[in-house]
Amino acid sequence: MKKININDIYQFKSKHKKFAAITAYDATFANLFFSHGIKVILIGDSLGMTVQGHCSTIPVKMEDMIYHTKCVRRGAPYCFLIADLPFMSYFNVKDALKNASKLMQSGANMVKLEGGDKILEIVHQLNINSIPVCGHIGLTPQSINMYGSYKIQGKKKSEIKRLINEATLLEKSGVKLLVLECIVQNLSKVITEKLKIPTIGIGSGSSTDGQILVMHDILGITCGKIPSFAKNFLLNNSGIPEAIELYVQEVENKHFPHAQHSFN
Repeated sequence: MKKININDIYQFKSKHKKFAAITAYDATFANLFFSHGIKVILIGDSLGMTVQGHCSTIPVKMEDMIYHTKCVRRGAPYCFLIADLPFMSYFNVKDALKNASKLMQSGANMVKLEGGDKILEIVHQLNINSIPVCGHIGLTPQSINMYGSYKIQGKKKSEIKRLINEATLLEKSGVKLLVLECIVQNLSKVITEKLKIPTIGIGSGSSTDGQILVMHDILGITCGKIPSFAKNFLLNNSGIPEAIELYVQEVENKHFPHAQHSFN
């Protein structure tokens, strides 16, 4: 069986084929997801909330990300894996190189960083040292304490200009993929069409090249309220395999996200 690589993801964009991604944190679920159509898995620092029970992603440590990346790689040897660099693990170029290399050695194909112009030099240095980077703009959970709450991005003219500029600069700095989180759908469409690199949306409308959701939201097992942009695919399905297959089908056939899962 062929391993999924970055070229496959770029072909999805060039052929206008949507793709579904999901978070995973252990070998069992990673194996199940790949077996039922998932090609891209994010080992997200969302594990701080979904697995560890914290109120945010801030407490997650490098040791946690290394452990869970190894687990997921063992379960999904053919998947394309993206691993989050956790809060303050890429404070400077030296730390970013050290910590990103640990995730790559643990089985990741790519590392993900949150932020815009402040991380451009870090992205560049990772890129020239053969560490592929996935950017992440819009709602950035590691910055929650700066904003106080999780808010929709891209409604104000200043935000629109900033987000388009961030996306463009990140691409120029060497980012290979870009996550757009909770960005109004018209703006995410503009960004996706402007960039040559693939975009992956979460709560950012249907125009992005790929979609990603947290596995707990897809399966309806999130503690508390499921985000409005998510959908419980296990509801009315007989089991987890069927739920994952439905998620993949709806993304690939452009049936998800619906209007109610997006923001204007």
